Amino acid sequence: MENDKKLRVCVAGATGWAASELCRGIVATSDLELVCAVARKSAGQDLNEVLALGHNNPIPIFATLEETLNIHYDVLLDYTSPTIAEHHVVTAINNGIDVVVGTSGLTDSQYEYIATIASQKNQAVLAVGNFAISVVLLNKFAEMAAKHMPSWEIIDYVSNTKVDSPSGSALELANRLGKINSSLITVPIADTKGIKETRGANINGMQVHAVRLPGFVISLEAIFGMESEKLTIKHEAGASAKPYVQGALLAIRKVGSFKGLKRGLDQVMDFNS
Repeated sequence: MENDKKLRVCVAGATGWAASELCRGIVATSDLELVCAVARKSAGQDLNEVLALGHNNPIPIFATLEETLNIHYDVLLDYTSPTIAEHHVVTAINNGIDVVVGTSGLTDSQYEYIATIASQKNQAVLAVGNFAISVVLLNKFAEMAAKHMPSWEIIDYVSNTKVDSPSGSALELANRLGKINSSLITVPIADTKGIKETRGANINGMQVHAVRLPGFVISLEAIFGMESEKLTIKHEAGASAKPYVQGALLAIRKVGSFKGLKRGLDQVMDFNS
């Protein structure tokens, strides 16, 4: 494929744990080209040198997304923080750039706003709480279970260094299950005796619990219960960021195939093949 036919990509948060592995994945492809990056602490440097990518062309690093707009690119992959991600998404949309959101912690109300802007500007945003294929499958299986089992709760396990809670993966799962039904709670949380906060937070009609401890990377668990039976569906990630690369590459390639907002990698995957 000729260079001018490649899909041109900017990665925001490019030097982070998961994004740096993704950058290595992008430069190894023949159909994608990483043309610039955003990483405040490394601004002014070449991403090739910072991450030892071995890429032929320079990949300039900028401190802000606005500085990248002088370079033509088709897709922004945002892997930053919830405090800046919405601004990045809206800025990209307003400049005719499609967006893949890998940042966790954005709320449903933020995504409602993003969906409105994306539709107005006829751009695409694909929001993926977790690019791992095992998480995509967890979401699908949990949606199936929620149609047949009336009660469930979500447990979100992440490293003690993660600042947002719950994780984007847990929020996405709660968003999906909430569209099916609210979880049946036998004893209302308001009637709980003792410390009510121990029952977790109610998100979209279900209780969500967030554990933050050393030793965890990212784990997500959906527990469904009925009389005398229960079903547990759990994803557990190891220390490597490699499981997220293929899903992120797929998201970049597919984000231009629709307009507006889609949430979840499964929205652009073919489960029938």
